Amino acid sequence: MRILAVGCHPDDVEIACAGTLAKCVARGDTVIVCHASSGNLGHVIIPPDELTVMRHEEACRAGKLAGIEVIAGGFDDLEIYDGNREARDKMVDIIRYADPDVIITHDPDDYMPDHVAVSKLVFDASFTATLPNYHTAKTSNAVKLVPIYYMDTLAGVGFNPTEYVDVTEYIDLKLKMLNCHESQIVWMRDHDGIDFPDMVRTCSRYRGYQCGADYAEGFRQCQVYLKGTTKRLLP
Repeated sequence: MRILAVGCHPDDVEIACAGTLAKCVARGDTVIVCHASSGNLGHVIIPPDELTVMRHEEACRAGKLAGIEVIAGGFDDLEIYDGNREARDKMVDIIRYADPDVIITHDPDDYMPDHVAVSKLVFDASFTATLPNYHTAKTSNAVKLVPIYYMDTLAGVGFNPTEYVDVTEYIDLKLKMLNCHESQIVWMRDHDGIDFPDMVRTCSRYRGYQCGADYAEGFRQCQVYLKGTTKRLLP
């Protein structure tokens, strides 16, 4: 099976679903992670151009730990918004490149405008990519319409999972992947007083309590016409 996970910023996927993605790789799936935005505004001191390169390299190191291909969507922070044809075409190209059997992305009610915009973009592009007569500058091949799963919000605020994945065996790898994003981990600890890896571990433990596992990640399936399935797609 082929899995496409689309996060807004280079560390979003590690926070929400890296354990699940690592588990997918272990069962033989091909996993591609796309960070749609560069994360170039995610620091007070490091300038945007330098941070863009740094954060992509961090994401690639994280993906390598789990055997995951990492690609960049090509947008800077706050450049994705509703009605942006360029953004839709780029996401169509990404989906057609990945040719996924399932897509994972942000919840449409997440806390940050960029996350919400990416969620809507993926929803729109996942349909557009199936149209044989919709051509972008790069692609014209149509792919199948596939289920979408929304990953947990930051700290689980306002999110009620409909499915859980036991990631107990992968929690240490998940945190190693997260710690690859040093520019964010150090900044949040020094400037905001937030121990981000501890928070992510705690949230995974909380989701585990909800489903009888030591550690878990929660998801909510996008319930719209033709995106339902009778199969268990998550590991």
